[in-house]
Amino acid sequence: MSGSETSRVPLFATMQRIPGGLMLIPLVLGTLFGTFAPGALEIGSFTTALFQDSALPLIALLIFATGTQVSMRTGGPILATAGTMLLMKSLIPAGLVVLLGVFVGIDGLLGVSLLGLLAAIDNSNGGLWLAFAGQYGDERDRGAYIASAINDGPFLSLLFLGASGFGDIPVLALVAAIVPFLLGVLVGNLDRQWSKVVEPVPNIVIPFFAFALGTGIDLGDVVTGGLTGVVVGLIVAPFTGFLCYLGYRFILRRGAMSGIGFAQGTTAGNAIATPAVVAAADPRFQEFVGTATAQVAASVLVTAIVAPLLATWALNRAGALRPAGVVETQPS
Repeated sequence: MSGSETSRVPLFATMQRIPGGLMLIPLVLGTLFGTFAPGALEIGSFTTALFQDSALPLIALLIFATGTQVSMRTGGPILATAGTMLLMKSLIPAGLVVLLGVFVGIDGLLGVSLLGLLAAIDNSNGGLWLAFAGQYGDERDRGAYIASAINDGPFLSLLFLGASGFGDIPVLALVAAIVPFLLGVLVGNLDRQWSKVVEPVPNIVIPFFAFALGTGIDLGDVVTGGLTGVVVGLIVAPFTGFLCYLGYRFILRRGAMSGIGFAQGTTAGNAIATPAVVAAADPRFQEFVGTATAQVAASVLVTAIVAPLLATWALNRAGALRPAGVVETQPS
């Protein structure tokens, strides 16, 4: 097959053009099958294994592949930027959600469960960050992708729910959730060729496990959760983006470039899988999975649009909206 051959129907390219589309579109398709034709996926063998029961194994593979991309050979400035982003985008927001839970319980607030809010807020879209930082930032900003690699998965949600007492998360479940990531880090740093081998894994497994997750979601939950999820996204983007802006400005002292921090105010596409993983560890959260998954999916889409707009506005306002590598010259 020629490398220049074009697709008759550009299915993959279309999904990539939609923010979070690689996960959102299969998720919706899976929901339609699960709601209107569940029997079609229950015929057994490979069909059921791939399209209905594959979510957790494929998510585990994705977590392993993500770990292989984390290099231990990163310089101090990169680690400082990544650490600041992890603190401001994940740890502080997750802590505030847990604090909110003290007053409202796991049922949450206004139709948004504690699970749904935590899954939407404690992670970031690494792909979008790389795209934005690649255009307007430097190697320190691009290196902050490490923060997304660490928070991109269910571990932080499991950790905060378990540590706070809201979830009965066994210690072994926490260990089991992070083992694939740690193994990925180990393998990737021992043999960088493995990092290259598994680099395409996200594009391969995300559509399949998103479809499988969708088959367990009721369409009514999608409609209800989608509307509240838009509100969640409109909160997550400016709130967590502003925290990252503060980190850039007062911890990293990046001056006019601090506005790039707003681009961290996103929900990762992989977070759509978090409610199901949490419920697998603590069945008490099972009743929230459908709505929470839909809310997180909506937040992925909304934040992917709003966060770059806020970052662009902040950088432009500070006079720092220039492509990477372009140095402003002073008039003679």
